[in-house]
Amino acid sequence: MILATLSVFSALMVVLSRKPVHSVLYLIFCFFTIGGHYLLLNAQFLFAVHIIVYAGAIMVLFLFTLMFINMNQDAEPVKSNLLKGVVTIVAGCLLLVLTTTVIDTRDSLPAPSTDYQIGTVANLGKSLYGDYVLPFEITSILLLAAMVGAVMLGKKVKE
Repeated sequence: MILATLSVFSALMVVLSRKPVHSVLYLIFCFFTIGGHYLLLNAQFLFAVHIIVYAGAIMVLFLFTLMFINMNQDAEPVKSNLLKGVVTIVAGCLLLVLTTTVIDTRDSLPAPSTDYQIGTVANLGKSLYGDYVLPFEITSILLLAAMVGAVMLGKKVKE
């Protein structure tokens, strides 16, 4: 419950924060709290990938982008109160639709699995190198070909 509250609070602060850098920092915190949910669901691999990809790579890219662009107050366009009211009403309607949809579909969801080892790294490795070894190897060959192609495209041509 505490983790969910922190997730919602940090997500709200991403939207409500006035400074973009603070929004990015709240978003990183939100990603960590969501990763905590993955840990509680015993999905360690998903937690690691989530932290590495989102909190690590993408958010660092966001921070660099924010630091390079000019974010002074003079360049920010002034939004009218009418526009803010319309956006608030639309967002409230979307929240109402989402809430009623979640409440309506809550009873039709399948029962949660009692196998608590389903999301572990060991089981994922067994699946990747057991049942799905051919698609896994084909994917790795495609990624290797993409990396070689990127290096060849980025290489300067000698005249």
